[in-house]
Amino acid sequence: MSDKKNATIAVRGGINTDKHHGAVVAPIHLSSTYSLKGLNDKRQFDYSRTGNPTRSTFGQAIADLEKGAVGVVTSTGMAAVHLICQLLSVNDTIVIPHDCYGGSYRLFTHLAKRGQFKLIIVDQDDEQALQQALDQKPKLVLIETPSNPLLRIVDISKICQKSHQAGALVAVDNTFLSPILQQPLTLGADIVFHSTTKYINGHSDVVGGVLVTKDVAIGEELAWWANCIGITGSAFDSYLALRGLKTLPVRIKQHQANADQVAAFLQENTAIEKVYYPGFITHPNHNVAKKQQESAGGMLSFEIKGGIAAVEKLFANLTLFTLAQSLGGVESLISHPSTMTHASMEHSAQIEAGITESLVRISVGIEDIDDIIADLAQGLVASQRQ
Repeated sequence: MSDKKNATIAVRGGINTDKHHGAVVAPIHLSSTYSLKGLNDKRQFDYSRTGNPTRSTFGQAIADLEKGAVGVVTSTGMAAVHLICQLLSVNDTIVIPHDCYGGSYRLFTHLAKRGQFKLIIVDQDDEQALQQALDQKPKLVLIETPSNPLLRIVDISKICQKSHQAGALVAVDNTFLSPILQQPLTLGADIVFHSTTKYINGHSDVVGGVLVTKDVAIGEELAWWANCIGITGSAFDSYLALRGLKTLPVRIKQHQANADQVAAFLQENTAIEKVYYPGFITHPNHNVAKKQQESAGGMLSFEIKGGIAAVEKLFANLTLFTLAQSLGGVESLISHPSTMTHASMEHSAQIEAGITESLVRISVGIEDIDDIIADLAQGLVASQRQ
């Protein structure tokens, strides 16, 4: 584990590690296979599904940022979520939040229907409901904070303590903040995972995931499963994500600065019913966010007056924001959770999670803030026209 600051770790990942030619930047290794020294005499790498130098460098860089032991790089963020499921057997129970990312919700509910494990879905901010779930002695508790898309915050340290008392491991989805703004392993979690598609890569040109464990043995078990089921990330995607990682700290600063101003603008706009943003003092768990996060992050969501018709008008009149899935890229993106990121959730589950047709989610980019706000301003004016 490195004792360097995170900005240094992010920049230095893989730097000066080439022992053959002295390349400053870690080279990309595209070979699918590697020669053995002799019969039954393997080198460090023998086949790229099992291990690849570029992927290994990227995984270690993320592990160092998260203050963890082992980083396992996967082909997608959902592959990382699926990899966690390999820790569960048919009689094991997993507890997930009722308002987690729609893709995660879909995976867990469908695997549970197939009998691969038992599933409890609960509002983790409801202490009584959470305790009732923990009384069932789950093997794994999954946390997502801030939540997608309503930016709800739960206390990682408190949930980890209670979960460990119940004999459960804890895995935290840290995609919304990145290790620059939150490090769940230092707060008691056993596993942290990301869709590296988002902030870590940061340029909307890679799909990938990563999972970091605090314990070496758990990390090695998950690495074994990643190889076994064939979900390890490619060398090229690892190379691009490692390249993106080097600017993560400075990108996050600009995302954050812009998000603060966008949130303040939306809070005062007459077209907006409500803004969800942990940076507001009025956010229900603002103090918890201040305790476990470096800052609020670059994501926010809001309810627009006029329902789905107003949402459609807003989207049709924006020129800078792109209506698209995903988040965390340098460009500003806008989405409609109920028909996009959480469309796989049943309508009743969406309502239970607080996801309405008038909810809009924004990934604030790093463009000039005046241009960002001007685009939102004219779009919101158009959204309220009769």
